[in-house]
Amino acid sequence: MSEHTITSREARKSILTAFKVQRPLFLWGPPGIGKSELVENITNELGGIMYDCRLGQMEPTDIRGIPYYNKDTGKMDWAPPVDLPDEETASQYPIVVLFLDEMNSAPASVQSAAYQLILNRKIGKYRLPDNVVIVAAGNRESDKGVTFRMPTPLANRFVHQEMRVDFPSWQEWAVENKINKDVVGYLSFAKQDLYDFDAKSSSRAFATPRSWTFVSQLLEDETLDDETASNLIKGTIGEGLAVKFMAHRKIAGRMPNPADILSGKVTTLDVKEVSAQYSLVISMCYELKDAVEKKVDQKKFHEMADFFLAYMMKNFETELTVMGARIALTTYNLPFLPTKLKNFDEFHSRFGKYILQASA
Repeated sequence: MSEHTITSREARKSILTAFKVQRPLFLWGPPGIGKSELVENITNELGGIMYDCRLGQMEPTDIRGIPYYNKDTGKMDWAPPVDLPDEETASQYPIVVLFLDEMNSAPASVQSAAYQLILNRKIGKYRLPDNVVIVAAGNRESDKGVTFRMPTPLANRFVHQEMRVDFPSWQEWAVENKINKDVVGYLSFAKQDLYDFDAKSSSRAFATPRSWTFVSQLLEDETLDDETASNLIKGTIGEGLAVKFMAHRKIAGRMPNPADILSGKVTTLDVKEVSAQYSLVISMCYELKDAVEKKVDQKKFHEMADFFLAYMMKNFETELTVMGARIALTTYNLPFLPTKLKNFDEFHSRFGKYILQASA
């Protein structure tokens, strides 16, 4: 397999192109990086439906169907598979995605059945509807999972794309999906902790984009006590990272309320831990994004944005100030209008060149 890897943003473009030309595509990548979620999100955006077939847990008959005696004809016939799209259902959607997950975890007999379906778009009397596109996914042999080498003829039917973890792509996704601000803030500071899977490690818990999503879901439960939260997070991302994250969260909890900063009530900062400052930037961006979504009038929004810029200029080092402005504009897509910002000229003269360098 090629060593060339792509980000989830690039994978999205590949998937959409494969859909357009109806070419089967295989997504390779380590566990937990969001392969299946990416395919599902694209399917939903296109108004389609996805059939998620976990081949590693299937039998050949789940694809071929089961033979039975047809008393009307006096011959053997085949009962069609129920886990594959039928014409009636497919006709209700512009696109139907047949997602063959765990493709290379399936034994040879299941891969053989899938090969017939992929090669001819039919198996026995069953035929795929015309608007069905095929995407497969699997982990690499080096990922320490159960894998079987794919037969060369089957592998040759796919366009192969290997995904890698990419923090900017994940951060955009996290903002869109309202991942907990403490998680986004911590990982903005410790990007390397987004993914720490080591195939040689015996640890059962490790950090992946998927496990951080679960951490985010845990933190949204306001009834969860600290001890239980800590135990669950340790069992999700591993003890070492959990200790670091919980320590960060404790410090971040001492930071000013972002709403007070954006209203001008708070202008100073006593907490100097850099990771907590990263979280504060993220929290302010969340607050500004929320104002946009609530359709706050432009005058009020730009007053908040002015306090945001002024606060960063006064309290943060250049690197963090530049990062804050950059993600506000590019990741959160905040509609700052320079002509409506009193602090824009000062901010631009001091930090404009650094923002351009960071975006290059």
